Amino acid sequence: MVNVAVDVMGGDNAPVEPVKGAVKAIASGNDIRVYLVGRKDVIEGELNKYQYEKDRIKIVDATEVIETGEPPVMAIRKKKDSSIVKGLNLVKDGVCDAFVSAGSSGAILVGGQVIVGRIKGVERPPLAPVFPTDNGISLLIDCGANVDARASHLVQFAKMGSIYMEHVLGVRNPKVGILNIGTEEEKGNMLVKEAYPLLKNCPDINFIGSVEAREIPKGSADVVVCEAFAGNVALKMYEGVGSTMIGALKETFTTSFLTKLAYLLVKPTLKKTLKRFDATEYGGAPLLGLKGLVVKTHGNATHKEISTSIIQCVTFKEQEINKKINETINMLDN
Repeated sequence: MVNVAVDVMGGDNAPVEPVKGAVKAIASGNDIRVYLVGRKDVIEGELNKYQYEKDRIKIVDATEVIETGEPPVMAIRKKKDSSIVKGLNLVKDGVCDAFVSAGSSGAILVGGQVIVGRIKGVERPPLAPVFPTDNGISLLIDCGANVDARASHLVQFAKMGSIYMEHVLGVRNPKVGILNIGTEEEKGNMLVKEAYPLLKNCPDINFIGSVEAREIPKGSADVVVCEAFAGNVALKMYEGVGSTMIGALKETFTTSFLTKLAYLLVKPTLKKTLKRFDATEYGGAPLLGLKGLVVKTHGNATHKEISTSIIQCVTFKEQEINKKINETINMLDN
């Protein structure tokens, strides 16, 4: 049984969507037990809407909520009875294998390192979301945790990303590229120029060189390595263009009787295609390199994304990802 703590109070759609996502996850057929962390009366009110196996969902009362705009370090220190702090402590204490939250990114990043703690040898834990490409999916690492990364951090990101991509997402010998403004080896800022030869000479990753942003949607690399500032900009631009395109398609198909008729003809195929580019299909972004699994979902995550995030924790545990990261990082450092 995989035990997953879920932050019921975090995100734009709390508490409705986190509770619904938890109920959906335990009905998936996987051996999952969910600990819903938040205000007990609120959780009970939501759970009353559903039929579910009572022994598969537990409530952990947390009276405080860390808001998105709060200073993360201060919030973690002062709000000990918050859903984020209590959820992270469940992982630290070994009660739960993972923690899933749509709440404050800053508080989750700080709390993950301070409460759960880093694996020995890991310099900086990165956030690693999965996104759709022409070839299937790719992993972007880091997308928001470390805006002032060093070259040695990028090497560790590449290794951790390769482990996750291969053992959780099933991509054999994943291709690793570094995000750059050109494909030539001499291009890039000082960080990229310093990291490039280190990645090139790392025998434990399948490094293919530089990847330009326009090549990311084509799936040129399975793992795209970068520092968090560039990664976050790239990811949000990607998501923004996707939602804009979907909006434009909807508008096009409602302009006239003929376009509405055309939509009815292509609807099954179009829905299948658009599903590939739906972020909720791929779950949240794991904060890799911690002693326990912490997953950050979008702030506006629906029950579908939260459910997928909970279920992906099963594979993470079964494949012993933290053990593989620990062995690999310390082998490289030695």
